[in-house]
Amino acid sequence: MAPSAQRKNTGFGRLLIVIYWIFSLSAGARAAYQLLRRFDEAPVSITLSAISAVIYIVATVFLAKKDAVSWKIATAALSVELVGVIGVGIFSFIRPELFPLASVWSHFGQGYGYVPLVLPIVGLWWLFHTRKASLAQ
Repeated sequence: MAPSAQRKNTGFGRLLIVIYWIFSLSAGARAAYQLLRRFDEAPVSITLSAISAVIYIVATVFLAKKDAVSWKIATAALSVELVGVIGVGIFSFIRPELFPLASVWSHFGQGYGYVPLVLPIVGLWWLFHTRKASLAQ
């Protein structure tokens, strides 16, 4: 089967979806805990962690689907994620006082082994790699 005709939820696509699912859970749990217990300590970074969790959830759901609308939503979510990681990464160096607690995207995802920086790039590559099959649905 040609690469562009592969289903998104098999092989590498399935691995990508699992990684996004793990990040959805970890970012969501972290954000929920910090929103409830520590919001006053670092409202900016905690809010950004909550936003990242929502983006990871949206990405997970729409990466798993293989229709044209899902492809567009997943592409938008991963694009916003990439801009967010880069923007927050830069901002966390420029204004570190706003990040007494790290967000998922602080310092380009340093606390998560820079996976938050690499993940949307790989995800976007995968989406464009499987675009023909997704848009044909």
